[in-house]
Amino acid sequence: MDSTAALRWARRALPAAKGGGPSPWLHEEVAMRMQERLEFIKLQPTHWAAWEPLRSGWAALRQVAARYRQASWYAVAAQPQELQAAKVALQTPWWRLSRWSRPVVFAATAPALPVQMVWANMLLHQSADPQALIAQWHSALAVDGFVMFSCLGPDTLRELRAAFAAQGWPPPAHEFTDMHDWGDMLVEAGFAEPVMDMERITLTYASPERMLAELRDLGRNFHVQRFSGLRGRRWLKQLLALLQTLAQPEEGGRLVLTFEVVYGHALKPQARAKVQAVSAIDLHDMRAMLRKHPKI
Repeated sequence: MDSTAALRWARRALPAAKGGGPSPWLHEEVAMRMQERLEFIKLQPTHWAAWEPLRSGWAALRQVAARYRQASWYAVAAQPQELQAAKVALQTPWWRLSRWSRPVVFAATAPALPVQMVWANMLLHQSADPQALIAQWHSALAVDGFVMFSCLGPDTLRELRAAFAAQGWPPPAHEFTDMHDWGDMLVEAGFAEPVMDMERITLTYASPERMLAELRDLGRNFHVQRFSGLRGRRWLKQLLALLQTLAQPEEGGRLVLTFEVVYGHALKPQARAKVQAVSAIDLHDMRAMLRKHPKI
């Protein structure tokens, strides 16, 4: 991944939520499916955090807030303009957040207090430093808290990748990480009991122009070997013709794209002191261990 391009995309200003919200349709759909998975988790958070809410399924957050209506929650957005847009959006009448939950608190980098749940929808595959992002989630969580996240997997855009390769063109997107590798990264960051699963969502489009519009909403091409510079009208004509080849007769002639969606959740366990000649233990972790084992 071109980390500079990924950072530029992350800093792109988004409007405040109006109507259906600023999140792409696919992000909203995945967020709705992810919140249904909360049915299987018994822990009821008293505090939780939504990471980059405008980008990660704005409308779906209503369902999460309604589920935990007695909990306080944080909207975490690293970019000042996005944080401000979130503040404006939460004041709009369509959400009526006060009917379902306690007031939201805004944070630029992380919640001020440990939370029992981190909600992060469709973020990891766009992050310039996903391991650092996972570490932020771990730091924000209280002991026995959990993270719920989703992202795109390696089978995403397989039809488009094959078409580009057949033309000898650079890849249309960077390579997406396999769910097993995400599980390994979670464990490396200090999480325990990661549970990963995936599904494939097939979208169809009436025209190449409609497909391109949707892809632009979802992100940009961060591949380090992507086309450099701007392309001309002649190339755009070639691209539209290439996209037309993705039409499938069994889909009524509509263009087809596959998206692999990875879902995961993991717990933050009680910290364990490392046995070394000299061991350094964080004061917060020491207090947590003493509270759990008062006889120590």
